[in-house]
Amino acid sequence: MTGEDRHVLEELLAAQARREPVALAVIIRDQGSVPRHAGTKMLVYGDGRTLGTIGGGEMEARVVAAAAEALRDGRTRLVPYSLVDPQRGDPGVCGGQVEIYVEPYVALPTLYVLGCGHVGRALVSLGHWLGYRVVAWDDRPELATAENVPDADARLSGPLADALAIQPIDARTYVAVVTRNVGLDRELLPQLLATPAAFIGVMGSRRRWQETRRQLLADGLPADSLTRVNAPIGLEINAESPAEIAVSIIAQIIMAQRGGDGRPMAIPAATPEEAASSM
Repeated sequence: MTGEDRHVLEELLAAQARREPVALAVIIRDQGSVPRHAGTKMLVYGDGRTLGTIGGGEMEARVVAAAAEALRDGRTRLVPYSLVDPQRGDPGVCGGQVEIYVEPYVALPTLYVLGCGHVGRALVSLGHWLGYRVVAWDDRPELATAENVPDADARLSGPLADALAIQPIDARTYVAVVTRNVGLDRELLPQLLATPAAFIGVMGSRRRWQETRRQLLADGLPADSLTRVNAPIGLEINAESPAEIAVSIIAQIIMAQRGGDGRPMAIPAATPEEAASSM
């Protein structure tokens, strides 16, 4: 491995630690006369900046464009290229061919759990098991601890504004508000609605949410903003235990993340009439 390649890989890890989306481009095959050979690496940032080079010219520009697409849809790309035309920016009349593999590295989605009681603990554990980066917050310091929520990647307490300054909510964050009363939800939701969170859900009965909503509207919160809130949070599976409630919540979050519709996957059996009409 060259020093340049090592630098590219080190910066890839650093970008992931910063939760900055990047794409790694690697020449995986070369044939004939080419400026760079198999194994050469380049990093492409979300804003179009690059680190390293796979040969410059039109070829590199095409790979940067492919990297931007990969960061948008999260899918890898194979970019074949023939270096035959100096008029379009090929570095000399090389005449060779290369194939570049482009792999996006986007930040892990974050599950932000507000409330570390029974349901919150179960949700933190389930979110960790599913591969989310999990942030746990509770206004009670004695609950936001490693002993109570050992599977959280970050544990926060105190004012929510301070927590959001330490662990900001971005567009890949899914928020589950599983707190203990209307008063706390009334305090938290205006701050959460000011973020670009991908999903905000609030636990509780329909009556509890109606009262929370009434108080928020009385506080002057625009009604349109409350359409972002999923309440009561979770899919209806007749859950009872904290673990079952956590399953219903995470199922709705996955559905929102993946664009699902929550319908059963099984195909209903045809009625006798339908079976007869198909003959």
